[in-house]
Amino acid sequence: MADLGHNLTVQAGSLFHTAKGPLKSNPIPSSSPAFSTPVHPIRTSEPQESSRPSTLPILLPPATLRPLAFRTFTKKHNLTLTSSALQLFATFIGKQCGSGWREEGLAEKVLDEIAKQWKKNGGGLLVPGEGDELKNILRKIESTIDAGEPRIQNGLIRHGRSTSGLEQDADGHAAAPLERPGASNRDNIISVSTLQTDKLEMPRELKDPRRWLKVVDAFDQPRLTYNANQKHFETAPRPPSLLAGSSQKTQLFRQRYQLTYQRLLRNESFQTSAVATIRHGVLQRASSLTTAQRAYKLTPIANLLGRGGSSHMLLGLLSISPSGLFIVNDLTGGITLDIQYARPSPEDGVWFTPGMIIVVDGQYEDEESKAGSGLDGNTGVGGTIGGIFVVFGITGPPCEKREITLGLSDNHKDGTHVTGAGFGWVDFLGVGSERAAGKSMRSLETQILKNGNTETPGNGRDRIAILGEVNLDSAKTLQALRKVLAIYAAEPADQMPMTIVLMGNFVRHAVMAGGGSGGSIEYKEYFDSLASTLSEYPSMLQKTTFIFVPGDNDPWSSAFSAGAPTVIPRGRVPDLFTSRVRRVFATANSDGEKATGEKADGEAIWSTNPTRLTLFGPAQEIVLFRDDVSSRLRRNAVRFPSSGRNLTADANYNPENHGGEQRDCVRQEQHRTSVNEAMEIDPELEAAASHIPAPKAKASGSSNVSPDLHTARKLVKTILDQGHLSPFPLAQRPVLWDYAGSLQLYPLPTALVLMDTEAPAFAVGLDGCHVMNPGSLTSSTRKGVVQWMEYNVRIQRGRAKEARY
Repeated sequence: MADLGHNLTVQAGSLFHTAKGPLKSNPIPSSSPAFSTPVHPIRTSEPQESSRPSTLPILLPPATLRPLAFRTFTKKHNLTLTSSALQLFATFIGKQCGSGWREEGLAEKVLDEIAKQWKKNGGGLLVPGEGDELKNILRKIESTIDAGEPRIQNGLIRHGRSTSGLEQDADGHAAAPLERPGASNRDNIISVSTLQTDKLEMPRELKDPRRWLKVVDAFDQPRLTYNANQKHFETAPRPPSLLAGSSQKTQLFRQRYQLTYQRLLRNESFQTSAVATIRHGVLQRASSLTTAQRAYKLTPIANLLGRGGSSHMLLGLLSISPSGLFIVNDLTGGITLDIQYARPSPEDGVWFTPGMIIVVDGQYEDEESKAGSGLDGNTGVGGTIGGIFVVFGITGPPCEKREITLGLSDNHKDGTHVTGAGFGWVDFLGVGSERAAGKSMRSLETQILKNGNTETPGNGRDRIAILGEVNLDSAKTLQALRKVLAIYAAEPADQMPMTIVLMGNFVRHAVMAGGGSGGSIEYKEYFDSLASTLSEYPSMLQKTTFIFVPGDNDPWSSAFSAGAPTVIPRGRVPDLFTSRVRRVFATANSDGEKATGEKADGEAIWSTNPTRLTLFGPAQEIVLFRDDVSSRLRRNAVRFPSSGRNLTADANYNPENHGGEQRDCVRQEQHRTSVNEAMEIDPELEAAASHIPAPKAKASGSSNVSPDLHTARKLVKTILDQGHLSPFPLAQRPVLWDYAGSLQLYPLPTALVLMDTEAPAFAVGLDGCHVMNPGSLTSSTRKGVVQWMEYNVRIQRGRAKEARY
């Protein structure tokens, strides 16, 4: 027995090690106190949760699901389902939700999540069952369904352990964002729709506002067309062409009219309220002194036939007939205008030229034969109808604020936005729609810009320097450019402007047109001189983005225009002339990386005219346009009778026959426009906008506004009310028909740089859009002075700058 016990002891020792030191706690104790812990401890595992019962699929008829789908998609999300989409939903819900689709409310949750994902992906109002877009959404939701119910966390579908747009490392810290395959560092788009910017630490390189800047040229901008029947924007059905068909010329004006028409109907002055109408009827019976606050109503021109002697308000395109008379056209026809009694609104506050869309108020006078010669023809509906329209008031369609267009109905003090009706789901520039990325991008904007240094708003990376009319064939222009670059290069690297915009014309005369600026060889030498100037400031080239916007004198279009207005939008300066400038930037970035060990990503971007800058996605939009608009407006403006004329003293004027009551409404609107639509302007900007001494005010209470400021306000209101950068006939300013959408100012941008050498330098705001004209870099009247404009993206205001060189 003793030997047997000894043998067991030896065998046990060969199987188990003796524990050294105190025994570690083990949730599974040994079977006997004589045995120690095994060499390989037993693996502990948490008890698995009992799996939920699987869903038993059913066959769900589409007709049974139709009421619930209609309530969810149409009434709640304003979407329209096709029969194929309804069949697809019925099959999907019957398979995933089973018999509890109605009683447990599973189908409503799934349909609601499908609608949200459809709008988030930028889908239209019509939800078709064909195609892969809807099927991809169903596959995504299918992976998240648990027992017939989608797993949703904070309004987002949960696709794993983390719902953040930033990947996490093993320690749980936020890692660098993922890049798109094949995308460059500048074009990399970070998925910020689920980014919790207030909880995650942002990488240092992402705190630079230049990282969130994107340049969108006119030819890369998404081509959208407005569908007047479905009242939403659609992608153009065919690819663009420089030599488009003749139908696109008609579509160009049709799109302008329909956009202006729907914008005008959204205005409060053109909206009626049934509650207000009933309330007015009760008050009118109670008191005879009650005055109705009537809404304006637009009348199609074709509806004027047979309604002679009645007053109407028309919206149409102002043009000149072959007989030399003013006519206004809409989509139903045209009519001759009589403007001898017309009064513009506001008086001397806006220009009216042929090619503009206007609102006219007056009375229709029917005649057997239309006034004037027979050159116009009398074709009735669809053409120029007979009779004349006596105009009493004329004005432009009021512009619409950007917040209203995008559905941002309110801006709270804490920075949050309440979305309302509008085009918030439309991606106008290819950077994400307001509904999909606006909230996250505005949160980033607040974190990067608003929480920065607020004590010195004039310094910092949140600035854009704009230099206009940089004539490289002038020696004093290069000296002035050196002065501006030296001022910014003396600042610390983290305080330099993030962008410097150089706008043409880059030569004083048209290149290759027999002018004084020479040919292609001389033009390349001018940019070689620019490269030599830029190479003197390598720190600027390493930390700043330079954007070049051409003018009418730059190639290649200047070769056949000889300085006349060329077709717009026009392309960038060819790479043939800019190779040395690009080489200077590459050298500066390479030297900076060797000196500091950090990657330098300064760059030069040659863009189109016009071009657009987006900052933080849809949060901010800046339009850059080079054109002498003011001089063209002065040359083609319609001249009205003097505003001081006493119309009632005219023997041929009868207020009873010319709609006196509606004319009083126009006069009230004129007063309301002049008072309530006062433009914003900084007093410092007003002092710096013009260096011409203002004339002394007359004793008869004349306005204290300087002539230059008055011209600036007149120009700004004209362009913004038209919602178009070139509201002129195609014979005066040619336009590429397929790319005319790049000239639209809808929605209204955050800032507009209207480089016009014929207008004084100014910075004026109207309806949330800040319009700036930097003026020429050098002035012929002020020798040794360089002037430019500096735009602060944090406060969204421009400031005129000048220095002596």
